Amino acid sequence: MKSCILITYDNQDVISEAKSLCEAAQYNVLFTIRENELHFTKYGISEGKMPNLEDAIEKHKPDVIVFDEVLKPNQNYSLASKLKLEILDRESLILEIFESRASSSESKLQVKLAQLRYERSRAKERVRLSKMGEQPGFMGIGKFEVDVYYNDIQNRVNNIKSKLKKAGKQRALHRQGRDRLGFKTISLAGYTSAGKTTLFNSLTGEQKEKSAELFTTLTTTTRRLKLGREISLITDTVGFISKLPAYLIEAFKSTLEELIFTDIVLVVIDSLDNDQQMKKKFSSCYRTLVELGVERKNMIFLFNKSESIDDKKLLHIMNNLKIDEVENCLDISALTGKNLTELKKLLEHRFYGESN
Repeated sequence: MKSCILITYDNQDVISEAKSLCEAAQYNVLFTIRENELHFTKYGISEGKMPNLEDAIEKHKPDVIVFDEVLKPNQNYSLASKLKLEILDRESLILEIFESRASSSESKLQVKLAQLRYERSRAKERVRLSKMGEQPGFMGIGKFEVDVYYNDIQNRVNNIKSKLKKAGKQRALHRQGRDRLGFKTISLAGYTSAGKTTLFNSLTGEQKEKSAELFTTLTTTTRRLKLGREISLITDTVGFISKLPAYLIEAFKSTLEELIFTDIVLVVIDSLDNDQQMKKKFSSCYRTLVELGVERKNMIFLFNKSESIDDKKLLHIMNNLKIDEVENCLDISALTGKNLTELKKLLEHRFYGESN
């Protein structure tokens, strides 16, 4: 495992998530620099913090610096030149995690597409810096002219998009086949590590890998789920996270579009989070679902890990998240099986009316 120094906001919830991202990318956090603001023009962090950061580097000798925000190419270059270390911003760190998690050919293509889009958005600035002779070796800027460099990236983007379009057509054919057979469909959605895969396993008897780490699921999996005398299909999807780059969502569009065409989306919420964490995670997840085109009337909200939650606490959570559709809410435990029978009855009622 490589080591890093983490630069993040001075907020405990944000620090915890940033550390989880580092761990998921196989980086051991040796030291944390906390800042109230991470948008300073030159380095991202204030120049006043630079002596602290340099002292920490001298003491801990990390492999990389992880910056928990998006850096512009010139900021990345300035910080890397100053510290003589590789700088990973939040987006490049998430891309590393996705690359390590991708297992299917489609998810590998989706990650590669996202990586190329990340690189494309920085290509012109990197070439400009290169022409100025400002080229630290660890940035790996080629000696290309800007149009050659940019066009090479664009050609690879187009090639991958073509392959993903074919995969999307195949997925559409599968959906049409399910529709012809009359299958009702369910998708799991939620913030990463909310417990979606554990719930998927509990409902289907599947043995998909589950973990407290972020982004365990990158490849959608669909299985049968018996509701009364009827068979429906349930799909596990990639988890969301705050400030997930738009181009990353776009790269996984063919996977995430399952959420648009599904009959019911089960939105899994970690009820063990504190009010602030829960609100931030739910807002991020809900906003992404709406942007994808999922209608609220098709959502059921599941408060997972609720082994010790009573009605008063549940009502408090619903008020905190501004969820007032009591009939579309359920406190569950994917781990112990709490209220999973009730969840199946709720789905059965939504699909088929009275129990069949």
